[in-house]
Amino acid sequence: MSKISIVIIPLIVLSIIIYGYSKKINIYDSFLEGAKEGLLATFNIFPPMIAMVFAINIFLKSDFIEFALGFLSPFLKFLNLPLEILPMALLRPISGTSTLVIMNELFVIHGPDSLIGRLASVIQGCTDTTFYVMSLYFGSIKVLKTKYALKVGLFADLCGIIASFIIVRLFF
Repeated sequence: MSKISIVIIPLIVLSIIIYGYSKKINIYDSFLEGAKEGLLATFNIFPPMIAMVFAINIFLKSDFIEFALGFLSPFLKFLNLPLEILPMALLRPISGTSTLVIMNELFVIHGPDSLIGRLASVIQGCTDTTFYVMSLYFGSIKVLKTKYALKVGLFADLCGIIASFIIVRLFF
């Protein structure tokens, strides 16, 4: 298998060169144009990324998560749902990396095959990083009217979290 992977990339490059030559395309100019577009895309993505990192840091330093934990804990206790999963559920729409860290901590403490570990895994798979997607993709193409996309994205995340609780309770 490793011999195939060593050969496959040069074969792809060679096939692109042969195809371009057969279609009488200036391959070098096309490559430079694509490289320039890639660099411009990077410059367009950079400001929304910085803004997103700044906003996430403000959110995490504001102690909102502790407030939400205190507010939602009686409701979760009533539903017999583990409180340890709430920080992950709250942060998932904001940052995928932070929820991976939380999930890893839950695995270390409770184990990946525990109810909490399985719930963390399903939440990680059933939800998306809505704010990341919106800031990166919408910001890079200068979409300004994101009100409905944000509402739908957060609603989908909520549905994913609720579905995660239901699925884990039903199957595990």
